[in-house]
Amino acid sequence: MKLLGIYLNDHLAGATAGKLRSGHLARTTRGSALGRSVGPVAAEIAQDRSALLGIMRDLGVPVRRSKVCAGWASEKLARLKGNGRLIRRSPLSTVLELEALRLAVEGKAAGWQTLRRLSAVDQRLDPGQLEKLLERARRQQKTLEEWRVREVETALRTTNDQASGD
Repeated sequence: MKLLGIYLNDHLAGATAGKLRSGHLARTTRGSALGRSVGPVAAEIAQDRSALLGIMRDLGVPVRRSKVCAGWASEKLARLKGNGRLIRRSPLSTVLELEALRLAVEGKAAGWQTLRRLSAVDQRLDPGQLEKLLERARRQQKTLEEWRVREVETALRTTNDQASGD
């Protein structure tokens, strides 16, 4: 049970960072086609974090505030990363945020898969709920990957055009 608590709190740290990152991306792209696609994904990521908290509560796993704070801090620090521009948002910022979210959702899906397997021996876990969460994570991955590819093409084409003087 101790190891499961560590595992779930590590996922909670990631879920905290993912919720913040997806919310930030949804806000910065509001009104665009990307924003219209990412907004609902960000809302689902927030719901998934709440679902994780509910599962932890059902299992009697205490929330480690230090892990939540670490997730919060890591997301805030990641925003300080240079993006090639001092004041304005770079197209590369969107690419990196989409990549970070894509990886985060992949990690979340792995967590749901682990819990689904554990549901075979722990009746406190609802396999139906976990299957729905896993399917939602897969849809999120697909959406994020589609947009990541689009944004990479735009950002790198823009970069190449600028480098060649076009």
